[in-house]
Amino acid sequence: MARGLGRSAGRGAARGAAAGAALLLMLTTAQVAATAAGPDAGPAAAAAAAPATVPFDPAKLRATLDATRDAGMYGLFSEARDGSTRWRGAAGTADVRTGRPVTPDMRHRVGSITKSFVATAILQQVELGRVDLDAPVARYLPGVLPGRLGDQTTVRMLLGHTSGIGDYVFAAFPSLRELSPDSLDEFRFRRVGPAQLIAWGLKAPRTGEPGERWSYSNTNYIIAGELLEKVTGTKAEKYITKNVIRKAGLKHTYFPSTPWIPGPHSRMYESLYQHVQPPRDYSAFDMGWAGTAGALVSTTDDLNRFYRRLLTGGLVGPAALAQMQRTVPVKDADGNVLMNYGLGLYSLDLPCGRFWGHDGAVFGAGTQSLSSAGGERQVSFAINLMKYQQLSAGGAPVAHPIDNALAAHAVEALCGSRPATATAGPAAQVRLLPLQTFRTAG
Repeated sequence: MARGLGRSAGRGAARGAAAGAALLLMLTTAQVAATAAGPDAGPAAAAAAAPATVPFDPAKLRATLDATRDAGMYGLFSEARDGSTRWRGAAGTADVRTGRPVTPDMRHRVGSITKSFVATAILQQVELGRVDLDAPVARYLPGVLPGRLGDQTTVRMLLGHTSGIGDYVFAAFPSLRELSPDSLDEFRFRRVGPAQLIAWGLKAPRTGEPGERWSYSNTNYIIAGELLEKVTGTKAEKYITKNVIRKAGLKHTYFPSTPWIPGPHSRMYESLYQHVQPPRDYSAFDMGWAGTAGALVSTTDDLNRFYRRLLTGGLVGPAALAQMQRTVPVKDADGNVLMNYGLGLYSLDLPCGRFWGHDGAVFGAGTQSLSSAGGERQVSFAINLMKYQQLSAGGAPVAHPIDNALAAHAVEALCGSRPATATAGPAAQVRLLPLQTFRTAG
């Protein structure tokens, strides 16, 4: 059984990868601050010399993209924003067979970033008085959770991953336990609905009692999608499209109705921790298996627009946003905080401050989106090669040079030469795409 794919996946690697990324981030911050202040200036002078807002350095952003490609990523594309200033870039190939390059405007499967959209939709219902975050799920979906579970599990527990409900992914794709892609190939075009996904999740081993601990589960957001549908009387995907996607002004974000992505997009390659060689293209895939837990297609431009609208009150009011940003710390095996998870939204502490967003992964595609608290400084990037790491003897992913290169790109995009802050002291550890430590996909 491949422990590196489950909820315990990467606990060992979280130490190495997070520490490596943190060291690189701190070194990068120290270097840019010293450059701004002059070669002989101390830390205090460096901080004082750095302006509060620094324009993007295109050469450095370009270099960090190229470094990620050179570290082994097939292709990646990114958009960074600072107020009204925007930078876009891409490096590498969208199709390894033809050599077609990636471009910044490509559509991409964004996986669990979908959860931010679903949580936003449910918080809209909270504002309307139709949903109470601390009410039991059974109030809205009687009989969906068996026995007393429906009365003990609240809406907040679903959105914050503290329900204790297991994940359905191994049941949907059993060969992943043996690090085999067989079930991915067999079920590539299978259509599976929410009822089956919930049934699989409820049969999976529980991770705790309701409210006891944080544990990531895609099943939570399939149930949340059903709850949204029940209280609105509208299919969840339709409601989200009208009241979140269109309200945010997004032009290229949608729930796919076929296994194919229309418009410019990259091939999406899955290595399955180097057990699939060469990595296999899963860009054509029926996303019914992900549904309201992770089926969305989007662009980096749309993701930045969405999170800016969300964080500045354009989609929910201040009280609802405060609920989304009420977090619990998520730690690795050594007690290091990898992120602080709220309701479909988490925060990461980078050297220059705290940033909000989410990451997502499906087979062959990974995405990260992070924004400052007020939405001024943002980055969203997408990669087209997943599970590129090797596994240790204990079944944990081993830190790869790609991880540090991506961290360098993110810190350059979000921090530039801005000074370090108190939220990122010497012991701070930062890991991009932190949810990939805890799950197979999503």
